[in-house]
Amino acid sequence: MELTSQKREVKLHGTYGFPVYVGRKLISAYPTGSFPWHWHDEVEFTLAAAGRMEYRVNDSRYLLSAGEGLFCNSGALHSGSMRETDCDYISITVHPRLLSGFEGSLVGAKYVAPLVESQGLSSVFLTRREPWQAIVLEYLNKIYELCSHRPEGYELLVQTHFMQIWAELSAHCAAQAGGGQSEDPEKLRRLREILTFLHEHYADKITLEDIAAHVGLCKSECCRFFKRQMGTPLFDYLLDYRVGKSLINLKEGSSVSEAAEAAGFNDPSYYAKVFRAHTGRSPSQYRKEIGDRSA
Repeated sequence: MELTSQKREVKLHGTYGFPVYVGRKLISAYPTGSFPWHWHDEVEFTLAAAGRMEYRVNDSRYLLSAGEGLFCNSGALHSGSMRETDCDYISITVHPRLLSGFEGSLVGAKYVAPLVESQGLSSVFLTRREPWQAIVLEYLNKIYELCSHRPEGYELLVQTHFMQIWAELSAHCAAQAGGGQSEDPEKLRRLREILTFLHEHYADKITLEDIAAHVGLCKSECCRFFKRQMGTPLFDYLLDYRVGKSLINLKEGSSVSEAAEAAGFNDPSYYAKVFRAHTGRSPSQYRKEIGDRSA
């Protein structure tokens, strides 16, 4: 996953003319069993087809099981990780401009912007036990099928289904969206700053003093804050992120020592130990697996 320094995802979600992306993946396809925190302008729907996945949106945590789904709003920080078993999931993103139709439209002003720009609506858990949410899940599955097979005129049907989904969200989530800032914006800003600092400087020697000074907290509160929000110690998260970044270099043919150094590990032996703890194999084994698959 390619991100800017501000954790905005670089990947193109569809095309400008039809800004829709639909993909299906196993969470185990990420060697560390998770995809990193990021955000994008598109709204995203996730469907769990099989297995379970922990999904984080800002400071909310969800456990998605087969048949359940999640709405993640535009601009919300989110990440996902394996829990207990692998998870086969479908990701569907759409840019709000497809829903609005054109700049200055009544639909955009009355129905799209109030939800997309809301500080109180970062995510919605979707389950078939709730009738309106079951309708949304059904439309999402139809979109997945249409984008998988692409019959003649599928774009029209996909856009129609998105409008039907948005009608349900607008009807049932308007109160939540207009309920003010249910999530502390200062807290989310601080979390973004810590994550941005770690992601920009992962290859450097980072001290707790550096991080705490960057966000204006004392060292102990910086650690407590991160653990509360992320559910993991700060430097455990940094190690996991460094391992993830080293995978890119290993895939591109770097030696183990080169990949370790580029990801911020000064000791190749320690890197190998951490790598095995996070991926279940050594860096050399991973390089061999990549080589065998590309042969």
